[in-house]
Amino acid sequence: MSILVDETTKVICQGITGSAGAFHTKGCLDYGTKMVGGVTPGKGGQKDANGLPIFDTVADAVSATGATATMIFVPPPFAADSIVEAAAAGIDVICAITEGIPTQDMIRAKAALADFPKANLIGPNCPGVITPGRRVSGEGSEARFEDGCKIGIMPGYIHLAQEDATSGKAVGIISRSGTLTYEAVWQCSSLEIGQTTCIGIGGDPVKGLNFIELLDLFNDDPDTDGVVMIGEIGGSDETEAGHWIKDNMRKPVVAFIAGRTAPPGKRMGHAGAIIGGADDTAQAKMEALSACGVRVSESPADLGTTMADALGVPAAAMA
Repeated sequence: MSILVDETTKVICQGITGSAGAFHTKGCLDYGTKMVGGVTPGKGGQKDANGLPIFDTVADAVSATGATATMIFVPPPFAADSIVEAAAAGIDVICAITEGIPTQDMIRAKAALADFPKANLIGPNCPGVITPGRRVSGEGSEARFEDGCKIGIMPGYIHLAQEDATSGKAVGIISRSGTLTYEAVWQCSSLEIGQTTCIGIGGDPVKGLNFIELLDLFNDDPDTDGVVMIGEIGGSDETEAGHWIKDNMRKPVVAFIAGRTAPPGKRMGHAGAIIGGADDTAQAKMEALSACGVRVSESPADLGTTMADALGVPAAAMA
């Protein structure tokens, strides 16, 4: 199984006629995602280069296609409104890929989403979500897949469906860092550990789904054997997740915290990655997670082997 999205999910792209939206719409289509259209105000009635219909509003797109998910490549000044528009149109999974949305805009958007409890926001400033499909042909970047769903910018070919994993194991991956998401995926796939669903939640200070909500979903997914959780300096999300894991999680969790060398008060990469006090340093978070029973990896290079050990994957599968 999976969480949030699967092979039946119908997806639209808000900002489909922009360069980024067009490029990644094709990438998702090539992966096998059921892309059913896109939205660009003023271009309704046209089609994109892939032959997908373009609509003026998300409501029009949902009415015509039955879409339940969207990926947003709208420019930052307008992206928060696009999030709320998607929720108001009945979209269940909203992947806001756009980087640089003003914090005040996101505060207003997050407040507006309270009126739409069925809407699940992923991001903004994130790579998106993927439930890997089965490989049917090719190798590397030339591989082709089916029965999966990729919404966003991640390289689909590095992911491994549970059905294709010789270990028979699969994990969920949750990460504040897009690059480290790919690193965790690559290591797990190389060790024949599949992935049920991988979610890049983004590093902005105001965002949608966080660690605890996603841990809860993975906890209830019968096919997810464990979870890789990648956090950063700044805030208390990881520590709060650790306490939730201690009280509720029935599956092993492996964690890594980025930013151990970051000086206090200096932003590192993400808008939310800034040390504000002694409790939100990387070391403090690592110690808190360890105290809650989470297996903490000292290096991102050890995420895969730490997860394999937690799952009891035989040494032969790890070779």
